[in-house]
Amino acid sequence: MSRFNPYRRRLLHALGASTALAAAGLPVSSFAAATTKPGRKLGRVVVIGAGFGGATAAKYLRKWSNGAIEVILIERNQQFVSCPASNEVLGGNRAYDSLVHSYDGLRKNWGIRLVHASVTGIDADRRRVRTDSAGDFQYDRLVLSPGFDFIYSGIAGYDAKAQETILHAWKAGPQTLALRKQLEDLTDGGTYVLSIPKAPYRCPPGPYERASQIAWYFKTHKPRSKVIVLDANDKVVSKEKLFLGVWESDYQGILEYRPRWNVVAVDAAKNIVTSELGDKERGDVLNLLPPQRAADIARTAGVINVNDRWADVDWISLESTAVKNIHVLGDALQAAPLMPKSGHMANQHGKAAAAAIVEILSGRDPQPTLMANTCYSLVDDKRAIHVCSVHRYHPEKKVPLVVEGSGGVSKEASAEEGIYTRAWATTIWKDTLT
Repeated sequence: MSRFNPYRRRLLHALGASTALAAAGLPVSSFAAATTKPGRKLGRVVVIGAGFGGATAAKYLRKWSNGAIEVILIERNQQFVSCPASNEVLGGNRAYDSLVHSYDGLRKNWGIRLVHASVTGIDADRRRVRTDSAGDFQYDRLVLSPGFDFIYSGIAGYDAKAQETILHAWKAGPQTLALRKQLEDLTDGGTYVLSIPKAPYRCPPGPYERASQIAWYFKTHKPRSKVIVLDANDKVVSKEKLFLGVWESDYQGILEYRPRWNVVAVDAAKNIVTSELGDKERGDVLNLLPPQRAADIARTAGVINVNDRWADVDWISLESTAVKNIHVLGDALQAAPLMPKSGHMANQHGKAAAAAIVEILSGRDPQPTLMANTCYSLVDDKRAIHVCSVHRYHPEKKVPLVVEGSGGVSKEASAEEGIYTRAWATTIWKDTLT
């Protein structure tokens, strides 16, 4: 086997982890863990949210400080459930249980104190976090990786009762299984309607991957059924030519795509949605993705300062520009130019924040880090497409910009990319959680 095996090269490129960057001569931070003497204590960091951003930050804070930083990780859920790869469950191409992972590796391998509780308050002046069932926690630095919440008011009629039957399944978990059950129960000849909000939202290509997965399921098992995609955006916002090409070649007569179709109301009793122009569409299965914003705890912390929806940060340290000593990661951020809200990007945010905090607590100035992103999308049971980029901090614009020539997209969907897709998922789960 060649030492330059393209499979390994793609995996390293896709992961964008610190080891891959360092191997390429692109160090993820300016320090070495060896500079922290054994037994030295640098302080306590509380991390809220154990998704791709928070769990990664917690792990690398311990790793890069040689255990000198005490880390308390607060997460209300008992297990990690991956949103990346969850669309495969809807297409019948992955078992749900494969998305579910334990947090035990963070405890056992890195000595992280994991607290299962909900955060009820943050006192930034006193640097204290309050929880509903585990008491209060003092911190020197707080890492906030809260994810997102929906703006349900953006769709009239989408109240608590309507949400029981008209699902979003945009947070992997029980709704993933419930939506899969709706698709299985759909009679051959039925219609599935997916609505996509105006960007930004979590995982830009995710809705189009979902449409592709469900179109594949219909083509294979319910060939008279139809997928209708109602997109509030002017066009497919990620991998446009690739998705449109697959839909044209593989799903003609099954998948119908309608841009500039912004859902503003739903009639749950009749399963009808209405656009802002007054157009109506009925579906046997409605799958609505409402507009999105940073999660409620970000507002509680006071870090929301962009369009009343997102948090802005200093991109060297990922410290909030609104509240000192709080570092914000992942979907809650106002993204830098061409930086998507993705699991891979949140993983990179976690490493960048960890590097910065180790530097700060060690009495040194943090340095900008390179961040990479790769996003794969499976378009059927075997073939996938991808887009990737590397982001470097621009000192004058004070944001990470895409490094010229670093990015790229697939030439076409392929089974080889499908192998990479599933290997990427396995690798990033391991990097984040063990």
